[in-house]
Parts: sequence; C-alpha cells; structure tokens
Amino acid sequence: MKIRVYYEDTDFGGVVYHTNYIKYCERARSELFFQSGITPVINGAHFVVKKLDCDFKSFAYFGDILEVFIEIVNIKGASIIVKQDIKKDNNIIFTANITLVLVKDSKVQRLTNSIKNLFIDLVQKKC
Repeated sequence: MKIRVYYEDTDFGGVVYHTNYIKYCERARSELFFQSGITPVINGAHFVVKKLDCDFKSFAYFGDILEVFIEIVNIKGASIIVKQDIKKDNNIIFTANITLVLVKDSKVQRLTNSIKNLFIDLVQKKC
C-alpha cells in the first residue's frame, strides 16, 4: 500500500512522528480486507496487536511517498505473526514484527482454519 506523508504526520521539523509508522502498518493490514470487499471484523471479532517489535532505520519527511509491505512469519493456534516493512525509494526505513490475536468480547479466540486461510489469501493477493 502506498502512503503519502502529510503535514499532519510530521513534527515541527517535517519528520514523520514515530507512532505514525505503526499507524501506517495498521492501515495496510486493514486495507487487505477492504480491498477484497470484506470487513476486518469477523463474526464480531477483530484482530488486535498483542506484541510489537519495531526498528526505525531511517526517516521519512513531509511529502514522501512510502510503501507498506506485509508478510506472514508464522500462524499459531491463536495468533498470527507478521513482518511489515515500510520503504521509501525502495529502501527499508521501518520494520516491525507484529503478533496479532483475534479478540471477541475481550477474549482471545482460537483461529479457525477458515480464518487462517482467509488471512493467508489476503496477504498473498496483495504481495
């Protein structure tokens, strides 16, 4: 997914504020569903971030065009681990390993095979 950096994304110096990289990753994951014509809410449940490990490698600035990538690292019984990279001019400027869990009524749900396959299909279509 491509994202343009707007003024609202930056600090006083025109540098993208650090939390916005995480927001860009979230948008890209949501867009996987939206672009396929489905909602990210599945039977009243939705994916939430359980763990986040990120590395800021470089900077993005007001007006830059960024591209967000996603790949599945591992799928377990109740979680999906993805790696997301944000690139500027084909150079990785941010990378994150993100553990997602499906939550309904404040409880983590086991992932059914259909939900696992849905997520795999959505990522494969985009990549």
